[in-house]
Amino acid sequence: MVLALAVLVALAVDRWLGEPPVRWHPVVWMGHYLGWGGRWVQARARQVPDGAADYKALWLGALVWIGGAALVLIASWLLQDVVLAWPWWAAALGLGLLLKPMLAWSLLASEVRAVEGALAQSLAAGRERLRWLVSRDVAALTETQVRESAIETLAENFSDSVVAPLFWFVLLGLPGAALFRFANTADAMWGYRGVYQGQNWEWAGKWAARADDVLCWLPARITGVVLLAAAPQRWRQLRREAARTPSPNSGWPMAAMALALGLALHKPGVYALNASGAQPQPPDTAAAIRLAQNRLLALVFIAPIATILIVFLIHHVQ
Repeated sequence: MVLALAVLVALAVDRWLGEPPVRWHPVVWMGHYLGWGGRWVQARARQVPDGAADYKALWLGALVWIGGAALVLIASWLLQDVVLAWPWWAAALGLGLLLKPMLAWSLLASEVRAVEGALAQSLAAGRERLRWLVSRDVAALTETQVRESAIETLAENFSDSVVAPLFWFVLLGLPGAALFRFANTADAMWGYRGVYQGQNWEWAGKWAARADDVLCWLPARITGVVLLAAAPQRWRQLRREAARTPSPNSGWPMAAMALALGLALHKPGVYALNASGAQPQPPDTAAAIRLAQNRLLALVFIAPIATILIVFLIHHVQ
């Protein structure tokens, strides 16, 4: 019951209060650790020819990742242990407040709206605002491509920033949600193929990228099914479309969003999802946000029920 109520508290805080101050945000602390760890790894990695394996960089990256994950697990387990000793209503409130920084729906929706608002001013403004959300080069993107990128980012991060943290919280409590957030942050900072901002992450970031792939695998597919829940007859098509992306996971929420809204979503030279769909227009950004918002409302009911069922099953197995 406490875990189920904590989910509702976290989503309510996200809706009405948003993100905690930067200085108190645990994901910012994770980012500081990973920034330091990344510099430490890069300073010790060997310079190898393009295409050559760099196992030293791989294991240095793995070592820093494992150390950070251990710190996150220990801290989150201790905090959860303390909070669960409180009266049930205080425990639910405290655990919900601790869970909140691990998910970020309101911020995501706000940033995607900001891209559409900037596009209404000029293409240059839209490109610049999109730069806040994506790591790809935006300098040559057309208006349609900027809008596609924003909608794709919304779908992918609906999985990474909402569904996956809730999934791991339901299964493993606060340590599960915190570990996922650490892994996802590590992938965002280290999980690049080749050189990024002057540093070679091909091998140094490989452990972080694979760990994120594993932890995102099931949540990404759940997100795809949830987004396309109104059209279950298209789930087989969803699997085919999702396979068009090089990522084993991000294609599922992006393809589901494309199919649900009847849109074509492209990454130039990489993939085309639902290629026969329409080009996204300004109202489609708002429609994508509404779709995800409606599915989040469904998760508000599903996640607590799932939490109660899992706790019930564990109790009776024991």
